[in-house]
This record gives sequence, C-alpha cells and structure tokens, in this order.
Amino acid sequence: MSRKAREKSSTGIYHIMFRGINGQIIFEDYEDYAKLIETLKEYKKICGYEIYAYCFMSNHIHLLIEEGKEDLGLVFRRIGAKYVYWYNYKYKRNGHLFQDRFKSEVVENEAYFLTVLRYIHRNPISAGIEKDIEKYKWSSYNEYLDKSELCNTKYVLNIFSTDKVVAVKEYKRFNNEINNDRCLEYKKSVRINEDEAKKYILEVAKVDNTMQVQSFEKTQRDTTIKKLKDIGLSIRQIERLTGISFAIIRKI
Repeated sequence: MSRKAREKSSTGIYHIMFRGINGQIIFEDYEDYAKLIETLKEYKKICGYEIYAYCFMSNHIHLLIEEGKEDLGLVFRRIGAKYVYWYNYKYKRNGHLFQDRFKSEVVENEAYFLTVLRYIHRNPISAGIEKDIEKYKWSSYNEYLDKSELCNTKYVLNIFSTDKVVAVKEYKRFNNEINNDRCLEYKKSVRINEDEAKKYILEVAKVDNTMQVQSFEKTQRDTTIKKLKDIGLSIRQIERLTGISFAIIRKI
C-alpha cells in the first residue's frame, strides 16, 4: 500500500517531529546536541529554510520550520544522512538512527503558529525533565532572550510588538502560560528498552542512581512515577530499576 501524501501548507510552515528508530536515544552527550545544531545551520544556508523554534529531547526532535527552495523531504534526508554518519562513526554502530519517515502538520495561521512555538518550547516541562523553561539548554527558547544562533527570532518577536523590550516581555509571558496546547506527537506505543528506561529515570528524577527514587518523600516519589508512566515506562521496568514495589507503582 502506498503512503499517504503529506498535507501541503499554504504558508510553507510546518511543525515537524522525528525520533530515534524504535524510540531509541539519539543524543548521548553535549557534543551530539551541538552537532545537530551545527548541521541544521549548515543546511539552512544550502536549502534556504527558516527555523522559528526547536527542541531536542533525548529520543526525539521538534522543529517549527518554513520550507525554502528545497522540499522538506530532501532537506531531512540531507540532514539525517550527515548526522547519522557522524553519530554511527562516533559510537561504532551501523544502520538507521531515525524513524524512517518524519511526522508533520501544517501551520496555516498565526494563532496556531504561536501555539506550536509554545508547545515546542514547553516540551521539557511537559516531560517532567525541567521546571524552568529557561534552564533547558537544547531548545530555542533562550535564542529569543539573547543572541539568535539558528532561529529567525525577529519574525516571532514582531508578532508580539515592534518594540524589542515589550516583545521579549510578552514572549516570555506567553511561553510560560499554563495551557492545554495539543500538537503533533508520536503515540507512546513503542516499547522502551531497559537502557532507555534508565536514562529517562535519571533525567526525570534528577538522580545519579535510579535506586535513589526509593528515598524520595511520598509526594515527590508519586509525581516522579506518574511522569515515568506517562512517558511510557512499564510498571515492571520502574519496579526493576527503582526497587519500588509493583503494588505501589500500580496504585499511583
């Protein structure tokens, strides 16, 4: 059966998401995140696209992007090939790294453009990895507050105000609003392996050893376990890696 053709955006703007094959980790350390940013900068010059927002999570990536002179399918084949070649060489692995086809949704108006922008920037908060949106290093949020490295920040800030000071203030307020934004996301149907599960626990709980979750006071423990279950970890995985009983995890 042939694949369904992607919906085309009349504005040329899309919310793009792609992830590691079978949900695997695609960033192991600081250098990996920096390499993908470098690759996006390089191909921005070649392909002519504009990026308005990005967020790199451990096993998936969100972009708010405007198509340039090249089709986005070709763009991401270029970017993927370069990053995967480098990643495989570094970690002495072979084969695919990304899921074979990225997901996309059209962004047809300013209201939804801003919704997607906020959704992307708040991904680390939604995942329980960070509480302060400014502290997450691998999103474009701080490019709007300081120096822009990759994003077209002027376009976005001008939506809020032509006065830079006012625009930044309104931008911060908007991104930090509590909301019920629902945008493009992968269904959490892919099984998370043990190594990935361990990394999620370390990130969410902010611990050096997964067994440390046992020592959390009840409210903190329950909140952490809820976040891990939302990400897709199974009760048995959480039990094995934290030492907390199956019965307690099931009740939370």
